Amino acid sequence: MRDRDVIDLLVIGGGMAGCSAAAYAASHGASVALVEKAASVGGSAQYAGFIWTTPTAEAMAEVNPEADPALTQVLVDGYERALAWVRSLDIAVGDPVAVLRYGRGCHVDLPGLLEQCKKIVEMTPGCQVITNATVESLLTNSGTVAGAVVSDQEGTRHEIRARFVLLATGGFSANEALRATYLHPQAASMTLRSHPLNVGDGLRLGQEVGAAMAGLGAGFYGHLIPSNIEYRDPYEFALKTTYHSEHGTLVNVDGQRFCDETIGDHLNANATLEQPEARALLIYDQQARDQWELTSYVEGIAPVDKFELALRSGGRCAVAQDLEEFAYLPPEWGYPGEAVMNTIATMNDAIFMSGPIPARSLDSRPLDHPPYYCIEVIPAVTFTYPGLAVDPQARVLDAGAHVIPGLLAAGADAGGVFANAYAGGLCLALTYGLQAANTALSAIGGSR
Repeated sequence: MRDRDVIDLLVIGGGMAGCSAAAYAASHGASVALVEKAASVGGSAQYAGFIWTTPTAEAMAEVNPEADPALTQVLVDGYERALAWVRSLDIAVGDPVAVLRYGRGCHVDLPGLLEQCKKIVEMTPGCQVITNATVESLLTNSGTVAGAVVSDQEGTRHEIRARFVLLATGGFSANEALRATYLHPQAASMTLRSHPLNVGDGLRLGQEVGAAMAGLGAGFYGHLIPSNIEYRDPYEFALKTTYHSEHGTLVNVDGQRFCDETIGDHLNANATLEQPEARALLIYDQQARDQWELTSYVEGIAPVDKFELALRSGGRCAVAQDLEEFAYLPPEWGYPGEAVMNTIATMNDAIFMSGPIPARSLDSRPLDHPPYYCIEVIPAVTFTYPGLAVDPQARVLDAGAHVIPGLLAAGADAGGVFANAYAGGLCLALTYGLQAANTALSAIGGSR
């Protein structure tokens, strides 16, 4: 670890945003140091499979209307260029497929991409990858961020001076206190569906030099998962995620519906977090099971029997042959069975009349094909939406919306891109990582 040289770009965080920014900048003439807290790079991205977003700005505005359109445009405009860069690295990229009801994307060999990015940095003269290292603070010079103080795995402190510093530490999904502060008081106990080292280092470092926050109240990206299960393997989450909740109904511990479940499971997770005890029963009928649970959520991904998997894993699961059987829900679950039964019956009746409240805007079919399947679910967080305020060039802003010279942010460290909506976290990381690299390259005169 070199202390005295001034490098072009110091990247803090070795997930998708940090790795892509470091590799792109290094391959275009910049001197780069990539600092990662863990023993290896990859972050949460190594467990994912698709890079996707909306195909147009209009589609983005429809599903993500509360976000800053100037920030979301970076995803829409940068998506194809980003994939072209990935392909240029000889990384396998699949054919485009539909994702959710509004997106398009491709399966990508993400472990291969992350490893290739690491190799590019390591093999480029004047560049290095530093793992098992902690960033203590940023260095400043007359208001300009000028590097960072880094502790290596032996505890030795080093000053790495840089013309630009990129914060790409993955947000604060693993920080219970920050989740409770910025998401919801009950979020402190929420299950983590991502890397355990995403504890808000980027937010801390940015705020210490005057960065403003953006996306307050914007929520988080996550999904509903079966309760009463101990999750050990990161790959378990995708297998057990109840993506099909948008074709069932959710009732809280009072036996009442509380959201339009049909908009998306990722939004159902946010809504469930706000319910008493942050848990709910997911109930769906045989038609929903056959049509949605037992089929591929995204084209090309093999379907998994979520109910059977949850049941075998010890989750709270039940099958009711008719609605009346909900009156006999296990009392230890803590749900009023008759209220649950009446809620479903009332919803079914209302569909043929004035419509249920809350609405079922994207799937108005009644749940009237027994048997009924029931899984208790809880929200799990993948990444957080509040983050540092940035502009479309990935430059970090202060409370007066002025650029903090020398400081960039990407991925989940950048706030304001998603707000109570979701349109591709890996695309956010990749496009903003590349944008941050280009911002630095433009300023230092590197080739692009």
